[in-house]
Amino acid sequence: MLDRLFKLDEHDTTLRREIGAGVLDRLFKLDEHDTTIRREIGAGATTFVTMSYIIFVQPVVLGAAGMDPGAVMVALLMALLANYPIALAPGMGHNFLFTYTVVIALGFPWEQALGAVFVSGSLFILLSFFGFRAKLVNAVPSALKNGIAAGIGLLIALVGLEWAGIVVDDPATLVGFGDLSTPPALLSLLGLAVMGVFLARRIRAAMLIGMLTTSLIAVASGLVAFQGVVAAPPSLEPTLFKLDVFGAIRTGMLTVIFVFFFLDLFDTVGTLIGVSQEAGLVREDGTLPRARPALLSDAMGTVTGALLGTSTVTSYIESASGVSAGGRTGLASVVTALLFLVALFFSPLVEMIGGGVETDEGRRLYPIVAPALILVGCFMLKSAARIRWDDMGEAIPGFLTIVIMPLTFSITEGIAFGFISYTLLKAVQGKLRDVPWLIALFAGLFVLRYAFLT
Repeated sequence: MLDRLFKLDEHDTTLRREIGAGVLDRLFKLDEHDTTIRREIGAGATTFVTMSYIIFVQPVVLGAAGMDPGAVMVALLMALLANYPIALAPGMGHNFLFTYTVVIALGFPWEQALGAVFVSGSLFILLSFFGFRAKLVNAVPSALKNGIAAGIGLLIALVGLEWAGIVVDDPATLVGFGDLSTPPALLSLLGLAVMGVFLARRIRAAMLIGMLTTSLIAVASGLVAFQGVVAAPPSLEPTLFKLDVFGAIRTGMLTVIFVFFFLDLFDTVGTLIGVSQEAGLVREDGTLPRARPALLSDAMGTVTGALLGTSTVTSYIESASGVSAGGRTGLASVVTALLFLVALFFSPLVEMIGGGVETDEGRRLYPIVAPALILVGCFMLKSAARIRWDDMGEAIPGFLTIVIMPLTFSITEGIAFGFISYTLLKAVQGKLRDVPWLIALFAGLFVLRYAFLT
């Protein structure tokens, strides 16, 4: 009966008898994608070790917003998956927008910020049933899409450099060069070197190896205190269902909701296209099969994450490592998810790695996590190469989007300057008709926002 239902290929017969693999074949269509259970398990494990740095980073980032780090760790592991070898987790960039722009800079309570995430995810679910999302994707010019990705990368890298103690506050120049002789800075540089070497050698677990290496050195040198390895999972109660949806709507967070929605939408679309292309899942006519359920699963992950207590959940580009290892179906993502669930029981290790180091000046640095952030910035900056720098109507909006984000510490302001400048310069070039109406609309709204703020 199992064989009749699930139709696994003959070389998997032993596994089929042992674990009823026909169920897996029926769910994930292994034969159709010319893959095996063993290959999918290996691919899922590869994706896990490649993106596992989020386990250490996310509690630190949202902890800065006043949220309970232990609860955040549990919440980030929850996501719904489509039948693609693409894993979901809280997005790098989204978490920084949540904490440093919405909560710290704009002063909204984290409960209302979670409410804004919930609303943006709900809109995403609603629009997944219509063709509007395709129109919105096509509306944003390439220069702005690539500029946003690169700008977020620089912002993340700046945070990493500050957490490492390499970049510090300077009264004269606002930012300056830190003291590299301090233990946190030295440890960060070592971690950066280890990760860089392994990345150059194409080792997929480079970031995880780097963080584990610096963690061992930090414990041996007394820089951090060893708190154990295994423990019961932290309670989810401090963040579970603590979102304030009505508060988010009442406090005029329209721009924040839009930015959450915008970033989630384009992160997902970009990742789906990039990873699926490498996996050979894109059809000859350029269409992506099952794109709607894939986008829907991402949106449902965001809504579920907000209910549990974490920032926007999105598809991870690191899933490409699992695809390179042979992953072709959602079974690889299920393996990745199960490994993340196992990580719940290693909360003391997560707390030790992400807890940071107190300096003599009273500053808290995060030398173990910082190198990963710096390198994530490196990965995201490659998008800038796709901007048409020989066309000032494209180059200037892309440039402003990129530089405004890290210099103002605000993703929102970078997007606003990009939209406004793109609309203005296209009008000057006599190409106003080339500006999508959605871009022109939001450019006008951003102008009104600045006028109101002034």
